Amino acid sequence: MLFTILNTVSRWAIPFLLFTIPLYGFFRRVPVYEAFVEGAEEGFRTAVKIIPFLVGMLVAISVFRASGAMDVLMAALGPWLSRIGVPPDILPLAIMRPLSGSACLGLATELMQIYGPDSFIGRVASVMQGTTDTTFFVLTVYFGSVGVMRYRYALMTGLTADITGLVASLYICNVLFG
Repeated sequence: MLFTILNTVSRWAIPFLLFTIPLYGFFRRVPVYEAFVEGAEEGFRTAVKIIPFLVGMLVAISVFRASGAMDVLMAALGPWLSRIGVPPDILPLAIMRPLSGSACLGLATELMQIYGPDSFIGRVASVMQGTTDTTFFVLTVYFGSVGVMRYRYALMTGLTADITGLVASLYICNVLFG
């Protein structure tokens, strides 16, 4: 019964919002279509403005992976991580998560294909996907699009949150599935 209700609500949530918001604007005497077009135009200008930041970040990620730096880092940290109970195969995911969501999703998918979604590594990867964010992407794209230049504290806070998410993922998976 509950599953049926949740399924129905999730199926109709977006159409409900797409109908309700313009209707609300109409009753408030807002020129709905003109406001939509103005917002779309502003969104397009923002997208064009962030392209250089996005390209720079994606090039840096590609250079990092193609240069073999990721493999060197894994080889150096792998034995140490194994001793403290962290699967070394999770390291690329932990490093890439603050950089790129799509690269991280690809790595998580690869881990699940190799080890399976119900494996410890698959579960840690899944929890990490939900508990960490793409810190450098947020700083590069969003801060760059509005012209924020001093983001030192935001960077430290974001990376601290990512490390906390990694540790929490490992702890939660060890407690629940270990």
